Amino acid sequence: MTAPKAVGSDRTERQPDALAVARWCAAQGWPVHPLAQGRKTPPSNCQACQDSPHSPTECRCPGVGRWCHGFHAATTDQDVIGAWWRVNPGFGTGVACGPAGLVVIDVDSHPAEVPARDRILPGIPIHDGVDLEGLENGYHTLALLAALRKAPDPSQDISTLRVRTPSGGLHIWYRDDARHRFTCSTGSSPGRALAWQVDVRAHGGYIVAPSTVTTSGAYTPLPGATTPAPLPQWLAEELIRTGHLKDRPSQPTVSQPVVPDRARQAVVAAGGGKRGAEKVLDTVLQDVTDCATTPEGAGFTGKLNRAAYTVGGLVSAGHLTYAAAERLLADAARAARPSQDRQSSAVIRSGLAAGSRQPLHIGKARG
Repeated sequence: MTAPKAVGSDRTERQPDALAVARWCAAQGWPVHPLAQGRKTPPSNCQACQDSPHSPTECRCPGVGRWCHGFHAATTDQDVIGAWWRVNPGFGTGVACGPAGLVVIDVDSHPAEVPARDRILPGIPIHDGVDLEGLENGYHTLALLAALRKAPDPSQDISTLRVRTPSGGLHIWYRDDARHRFTCSTGSSPGRALAWQVDVRAHGGYIVAPSTVTTSGAYTPLPGATTPAPLPQWLAEELIRTGHLKDRPSQPTVSQPVVPDRARQAVVAAGGGKRGAEKVLDTVLQDVTDCATTPEGAGFTGKLNRAAYTVGGLVSAGHLTYAAAERLLADAARAARPSQDRQSSAVIRSGLAAGSRQPLHIGKARG
C-alpha cells in the first residue's frame, strides 16, 4: 500500500479524503486519533470530561469509542475510525507514536535567537572559537550533530518517510524496532533535548499524519520512501545520551523559568498598533497549543507562564481586556492539556499578574 496522495502547495487543490488517510495509517499498525478540523490539536473532550477534569488513565470514554484525551484514545480499529470520521469528515489525523513503535524527528525552522552554546547540542561543548555564523534553525543543528557523528544528515534521508510541515519544518519518521521506549522532548527544553529546534516525538506524544491539511497548509510527503525506515543506530545512541529513555531519569527541568527581558523586546519588534499586538498574541498562544503534540517533556508550564506574562503586558497597555486575555490563555492551555484546568488557571493568573506590572506598548520605546 502506498501513502495517500499528497496535497500540493496550492491550498485550493482538493483536500485528500481525511478518512482514507486515517485508515491508511491504521493499516500500517499505527493507532490514530482525530485532530480538530483545520488544526493540529485534538478535538475537545466530551462535556462530561470537560466538566470534571481527570487523568486519561481514569477515563472510560476511549473504552466505549469516544475520542477524549487525544492520543490516549488512539486505535487501529477500523470500525471505530469510521464512526469518528462520520461524525466529522473534516477531522485531521494524529498518530500515537509510542504505541505505533515510531520515533519522529521534528525539525523546526522558526526565526529565533540562537541560544547559548551549551544549548545548541546539549551535552556537546562548542568552543568559543567555533564560528556559528549562519546557524539559524533545526536543519542546521541536526546536520551539525550528524557531521560530528560522521553520519548522514537525517533531513536528506530518502530511505525513510519525510513530511514537509506547513511552517517549512520537516518530520522525519523512523521505526524503533528495538522498542527502546524513547520519550518526547522539545529542542528548547532546559531538560532533555536532542538539539536546538529539533523536537522528538515518541512515547507520550503524537505526530500529524502525512497528507493531513490544516488552515496553515498541508503536511506533504517528500519524494523517497513512503514508510518509515529503522531508526539509525547513531540516532538511537544520541537519544540515549540525551536522556530520552523512558525508564531512565533525564536531566532536571525548570518548572517556572524566569521570563527574560527579550519577551518584552519581541513585542516591541513585532510592529505597531493592533496588528502588532495580534501578532504577539498569535505567537505566544501557538507556543502553548503546540505542546499538545508533546504531552510529556514539552515545558508546558514554562511556556504557559511566559505567554501569560506577555499577554499581561498587552492587557496593561490596553491592547485587550483582562477577561479576553484570560479566556484566550485558558483555551490554548486546554487544547494542549485538557485535564489540567486547575493547574493551568493558577499559572495563568500568576503570569497575568506579573506581566501587568510591565505594560507592553507596541512599537514604542521604553523609557
